[in-house]
Amino acid sequence: MTLLYTSDPERGRIWRAIFAAEASDIGFFDPSQPHDPATIRYLAAWAPSAELIASLPNLEILFSIGAGIDQFDMSALPPHVRVVRMIEPGIAAGMVEYVTLAVLSLHRNLIDYREAQKDARWAPIKLKPAGERRVGVMGLGNLGQAVLKALKPFGFPLSGWSRSPHDIEGVTCHAGETALHDFLATCDILICLLPLTDETRGILCRKTLSHLPSGAALINAGRGGHLVEQDLLSLLDDHHLSGAFLDVTEPEPLPADHPFWAHPRIVITPHVASMTRADSAARVLIANIRRYEAGEAMDGEVARNRGY
Repeated sequence: MTLLYTSDPERGRIWRAIFAAEASDIGFFDPSQPHDPATIRYLAAWAPSAELIASLPNLEILFSIGAGIDQFDMSALPPHVRVVRMIEPGIAAGMVEYVTLAVLSLHRNLIDYREAQKDARWAPIKLKPAGERRVGVMGLGNLGQAVLKALKPFGFPLSGWSRSPHDIEGVTCHAGETALHDFLATCDILICLLPLTDETRGILCRKTLSHLPSGAALINAGRGGHLVEQDLLSLLDDHHLSGAFLDVTEPEPLPADHPFWAHPRIVITPHVASMTRADSAARVLIANIRRYEAGEAMDGEVARNRGY
């Protein structure tokens, strides 16, 4: 069993120490070390090149070091190579913190108060009870369900939408294309946590976002490719939408002259909603290799035909 790791060197040093202490039977290599490409069965990477993939004739599994897999060029992967995304406690915990921060900021009118402070205006806004602020999540996987669970104690009416049906206690669930508009009509704050696929690219567009109630707000912590940027700007400037928290953009980093930076109703963060913890991620990877070797299902394995 041999793993090739090709990502951040600092994380690699942590992983190497954990593999040596807890999984010494699994060979751990990085590109700086001499190794025989024919011995590599597992690859842990963020965005491996087609050339690297082609150089590993016996590759069996590509492990993403993050929660997403849209950065992979699936066309470069042989059909037999399995793809596994990272499901690690630190990712979910970080996303819960970020989305809770964004929801409460929008609920308590922080964007308005930020603008008032710039103008030295004392401008109280009548508080809307949480029970009257409807929050919806697009994407009901591990992250979406963790976010909904965290928001439940605040008393927001909660709903969710995904491609496939879900049943989540305390959440009104919608599924499929035909249910999307009905779902959007019930969202005063819309949170996008979808995977980025051919079907979801550009899903946050004028056609979709126009179905939100007037004055609704958007939180995008999925991928920048979900959002049609000009449509968001137009809907904000037309006052159909009241604000947006954007943790992801396309491209990243966002160019310095991009209109998002200066827009008074947009809060930008640099893709920091959730970050993989190096130590727990190494142990998650080891556990998945053990499952694979035992013929068991791996946590986070992706159906390549769906892209998630």
